[in-house]
Amino acid sequence: MVFKRRKPLGWGAWLREQVYPRGGFKRAIRYVTLRMRRLPDQPHRVARGVFAGSVIGFLPLPGLQFLAAWGAARLARGNVLAALLATFNTNPVTTPFFAVLAMTLGHWIMGIEAPLTGKYIGHAFAEAGHDLWFNFLALFGPEHTRWDGLIQFWHEIYVPYFIGALGPALLISGVAYYVTIPLVEAYQKARAATAHERGERRRKMRAKLAEAAGRLKRRSDGGDEPDDDGPGSP
Repeated sequence: MVFKRRKPLGWGAWLREQVYPRGGFKRAIRYVTLRMRRLPDQPHRVARGVFAGSVIGFLPLPGLQFLAAWGAARLARGNVLAALLATFNTNPVTTPFFAVLAMTLGHWIMGIEAPLTGKYIGHAFAEAGHDLWFNFLALFGPEHTRWDGLIQFWHEIYVPYFIGALGPALLISGVAYYVTIPLVEAYQKARAATAHERGERRRKMRAKLAEAAGRLKRRSDGGDEPDDDGPGSP
């Protein structure tokens, strides 16, 4: 398994890894890049998978990114594993900045006039979370469900985020598509050349071993027949 660990992480370590990887973001990005380059598929299929997964990674689809990336890669006829890897283009450090940018753009497109301050966004999340919890408890009691907070969150946070994220996601993912093709092509050519050189070295080594084995056989068949290049040869 590509992502399977020898020693499974506990819940606390897993949560820390989601916020800040143990080896740092530089190492995590390098790992994903190396895995992308080593995918055994055509460069254009890998690039289409990167495009599909990158777009999905920028969209607000919590808990559904892998499934959506899989579906998008199948529709684009791209490499599915490349799409899954490309969803790691966002992380807890960069996502808040991108989210504010996307919501600002979405509010401008939809004509929503609301201050995108931390207090406003936090209040919207709190009201939506309160409604979710209250509606869950209402399933087991006489209270009626409440939807005001959820409706406000949907119209003023989620939908503007989704609409505002589409443009930058398509632009950045398009750049990633065109960058991926030459990178994968160069890596595959270099890997093929290295494999060819190794094959040539193995072939020469086998030839030398076969020649040595032939000499030993001739010696055993002909008695004390000396080697052509041995001592005493003209």
